[in-house]
Amino acid sequence: MSRTVIVEGPSKTIYLEDGKVYKVMGPEYPASDVFNEALNLAAVGETRLKVPKIAGVSKIDGKWALSWEYIEGTTLFDLMKREPGRLDEFLGRFVDIQLEMHRYSATRLPVLTDKMHRKIRASGLDATTRYELHTRLDSMPRHTKLCHGDFAPSNIVITGSDEAYIIDWSHASQGNASADAAQTWLIFTFYRDLFPAGADIAEKYLALFCKKSDTARQYVEKWISIVSASQLVKGKPEEREFLLRQVNVVEYE
Repeated sequence: MSRTVIVEGPSKTIYLEDGKVYKVMGPEYPASDVFNEALNLAAVGETRLKVPKIAGVSKIDGKWALSWEYIEGTTLFDLMKREPGRLDEFLGRFVDIQLEMHRYSATRLPVLTDKMHRKIRASGLDATTRYELHTRLDSMPRHTKLCHGDFAPSNIVITGSDEAYIIDWSHASQGNASADAAQTWLIFTFYRDLFPAGADIAEKYLALFCKKSDTARQYVEKWISIVSASQLVKGKPEEREFLLRQVNVVEYE
C-alpha cells in the first residue's frame, strides 16, 4: 500500500492511498463535525453534479477519519497558472460550473443564514455593529440553493477526459447563490497575486458571475459585507483590515 501525504498539520492530515482520499482529523476534532461533512458529501452525491463518491467514516489510530473517491486530474487553479493566455476561458468555465451547482436545492444541508448569524455573533465586533449586521442578514432573501462555501479554482478538478469535478464540500450549505459568489469574490481578492491577471481576477469573476446569472452587482455587494463579517472569526490578522472595510466598520484601538 502506497501512501501520499497531501496535507499534514495539527488539525488534520489528508493523504491518498489505494485510490481513496483520507482526511484524518486531529484528536480534539468533534465527531459531529466529521459526520456533518460526510452528510454534505453524501447529499451532493445524490445530485447530477460530478463530485467524489463518499467511501466512509471510520477511526484511524484513534482519530476520526473521512474517506472519499480520489479524482485524478488537474485543478482549474493549476491550469490557470499554467496557461495564462486562456484565463478568460477558464474563468468562464468556472462560473458555468458554479451556476450549474446553484440550480440544485439542498434542503438537507445546514442553513447558510444560520451559520452566518453564528459567525457574526463570534466576530468580536461591537454590539451595535453586530445588531446592524444581523438585521441586514435577516433582510436578505432566503433560498435553499446548493452553496459550496469555498468555491475556488483549486476545488475544481479537470480530468483527462475534460470532466469537471467539484471537491471539498466541508463548508456546503443551503442558501442564497449570491452569498456563495461573495465568498468566491473574497477568495479571489485574498489570493489575487497567485493568478496571472493579478488584481483584476476578483473583478473579472464578479462581472462574469453577475452577467451570466443576470444578477445585479449591487445585490452581491450587499452579501460581501455580510460574508466579510463572518470571515472575521478565522482571526487572520493579514485579512482583518480589509474585511472591516467591507463591513463598513472603523475600529479605534
